[in-house]
This record gives sequence, structure tokens and C-alpha cells, in this order.
Amino acid sequence: MRGARLICIAALVGLSGCNVGNEFQDLQIYMDEVRARPKGTIEPLPEFQPYEAFTYSAAAMRSPFQPPVKIDLATQQRGSKDIRPDEKRVRQYLEGFNIEVFEMVGTLSNGEGVQALMRGAGAVHRVKVGDYLGRNHGRIVKINEASIDVVEIVPDGEGGWLERPRSLTLKERS
Repeated sequence: MRGARLICIAALVGLSGCNVGNEFQDLQIYMDEVRARPKGTIEPLPEFQPYEAFTYSAAAMRSPFQPPVKIDLATQQRGSKDIRPDEKRVRQYLEGFNIEVFEMVGTLSNGEGVQALMRGAGAVHRVKVGDYLGRNHGRIVKINEASIDVVEIVPDGEGGWLERPRSLTLKERS
């Protein structure tokens, strides 16, 4: 009985070894087909185009989303040679933006007086009387709970300057 077991084990080992050569035959055929295919070419890298900077030159012009201002030439106010912006003054941060981007969102008051909270230019800013706002040399002259009064100095187109009053009102909460 022991001999019969050994013969069976030897036969199984022998038969299992016969199948090893055929097990990877399909893989070998596929690899031979792939190697026989013609070699491809790689496309050359695209040519690099250097970046050309663009300078936006219309920032000081009227926004196309605002209605045009109608000016009656007969009643147009003439500028004065006495009024002019102080060009030697150090410009404040909020003067780098158009006044239209700001909206009043609140007020604060303490022993020094009333300060307004303005949202615009990516943040909420605290301003007081005497601060400057907007690109037209706008100086804050009055702050109350509902509005901010600003006086801008704008050119009249004939070499003089005009003071233009402007008011920013408190934005209603929605």
C-alpha cells in the first residue's frame, strides 16, 4: 500500500510538470506579436510661445455699466485755478480704487468721534473724517449714521479743477 501511494504521488508530480511549458504559451505568442509591430515615432514637443503682458489702459475711464453723465455746456460749472489736489500728499490705500466699489455698511463711535465701516477692495475698512477715498482725490468731510459725505476734486477739462460732492449711503441689510 505504501508503494502504491508513492507511485501515485510520483505520477501526479510528473503530470503536473508536463503542463508548465504550455501555461505561458499564449503570453509568449502575444509578446512576439507586439515585438513584430513597426516602431512608432514620438511627436516633437510644441514650441513655447513667450507670455506677452497686457496693460489695461482704460481703468480711469467711465465704467460701461454706469449711465453716462449728461452735461449741459451752457450751465456747466467752470473750474477754478485755486482748487487743486495736493499732489505732494502721500496717497492712502483706499485711493487706489474707484469710489463705486465701496459701500457703507455701518458706523462706530468712541471718544474720538464717529468712524464709518466701508466694504470694498476685498475687505471692510474703517474710515474717519479727513481720510481719502477713491481715485478722484475724494476727502471724507462728514460721517453720520446713515451716510458719508465725500468731496472729490476732478478736472473740468479746461485746465481747472472742480469740487464735486458725493454721498455714500448705508447699505440696507438683506
